[in-house]
Amino acid sequence: MNQNLQQSLSSAAPALSMQGIHHAFGRHEVVKGIDLEVLPGEVVCLLGPSGCGKTTLLRIAAGLETLQRGRVALEGKEVAGGGGRHLPPEKRSVGLAFQDSALFPHLSVLENVTFGLKHLPAGERRQRALTLLEQLGMAAHAESYPHMLSGGQQQRVALARALAPEPQLMLLDEPFSSLDARLRDQIRDDTLHVLKKVGAATLLVTHDPEEAMFMADRIALMRDGHIIQVGTPRELYCNPSDPFVVTFFGEVNELSGEVRDGQVMTPVGPVDAGWLAEGSTARVLVRPEALQVAALDAPAETHSHSHTVMAKLLGRSSLLHICAHAPDGEEAHVHARVPGVFLPAEGQPVTLRLDPSQVFVFPSRPAGARAAHGQAQQDHRHYAYDHDGQ
Repeated sequence: MNQNLQQSLSSAAPALSMQGIHHAFGRHEVVKGIDLEVLPGEVVCLLGPSGCGKTTLLRIAAGLETLQRGRVALEGKEVAGGGGRHLPPEKRSVGLAFQDSALFPHLSVLENVTFGLKHLPAGERRQRALTLLEQLGMAAHAESYPHMLSGGQQQRVALARALAPEPQLMLLDEPFSSLDARLRDQIRDDTLHVLKKVGAATLLVTHDPEEAMFMADRIALMRDGHIIQVGTPRELYCNPSDPFVVTFFGEVNELSGEVRDGQVMTPVGPVDAGWLAEGSTARVLVRPEALQVAALDAPAETHSHSHTVMAKLLGRSSLLHICAHAPDGEEAHVHARVPGVFLPAEGQPVTLRLDPSQVFVFPSRPAGARAAHGQAQQDHRHYAYDHDGQ
C-alpha cells in the first residue's frame, strides 16, 4: 500500500465505528463496553472462544440486534445510538454472509447473486454478478440451482450475493467453519483476494486463530464480552498483552518460579525477568517452537540430562515430549515442535536452546484474580542461552 493511499485511509471516516457497546440477554451481559473501528478496505477479525460475545457484536453492527447502549456509525453516519435511533439492516448498506449460505432454493446461482440488484438495468445486473462469480470460481455454474452445488460452492455463491450490491461493509459470521479443512483453505484464500480487489471493509467473526491471522489486517481478540487486545496478527502473536492472548494462539508450556537477581530459573533454563519485583512469582509461557532441540552425546541410561520421552512425526514437523532437567534437579514435562523429521529415540539426552521471541513472562496472579482490561501485563525481553539440563 503506497503512502498516499495509507494517508487517505487514515483520514477517511471509519467504515464501521462502534463506541461503548453494551448488550445483555436478560441478566446476562454478553458485550461489556466495546469500542471498535473498521477502516475502509480493512479486514478486521473478531476472534474468540464460543460465547465471548463476538457474534452478538456483529449482529449489532448489522442491525439484527437492537442496540441497548452505545453508538454505531457507518462512514461517520450514526445508524444506532441515543434516543432509540435504529436504522434497519436493509437500510445500512451492509453485506451479510453466515455459516449457512441460506441461498434461495428456487433461484439459479445467477438469480441469487442478482437478487439485491433490482435497482440496476438487467444487463448491468447480469454483468456484475458474472464478474463476481468469475472471481470466486463459480461462473460455470451460473445457471445451476443451489441443490446442485456442494457446500463450498454454495458458500462462494453466498459471498458473491453479499458483495454484489457493493456494500459499505461486509459482515461475515464464521462463513468457512462448516467446510472441510482443504476446501476451507481454498475458499478463504479466494475470498480474501476478492475482498481486497473490491476494497470492501470487512468484519469477520471466527473462533479459529489461524484463520484470523490469514484473513485479518487487524485482530480483535475477545473474552467474556471484552476485547483483550487489538492489533495486527504479528502484534498479537509476538507482543501479547495478556497470558490469554498467548494461550489462545496455540499450545504453550507453562512454567513458573521466583524472580531472583532478575531471572526466573526453570527446567528449560534461566529466563530474564528483570522488570518484575525481586522475589515475586513469575508465570513463564514457552511455545513448543521456542524449544530448539539437539541430540547430546551422553549415555541414555543415566537420565542426568534433559531427555526425550516420546517423539511423533506430524508431517511438516515433529513433536517431541521432553523431560527437562534444571541444574538443581527440578524436572518438567515440556513439548517441543521441530521442523521436518527429527525423531530421537526414547531416553535420548538432548540440549535445549530457547528462541526468546517465543517466550513470554507475566507476573503471576492469585487464583481467581483478573487484571484490568486493556493494560499490558508483560514486557518480554530478548535473551538466548544453551541449556543441557546438567
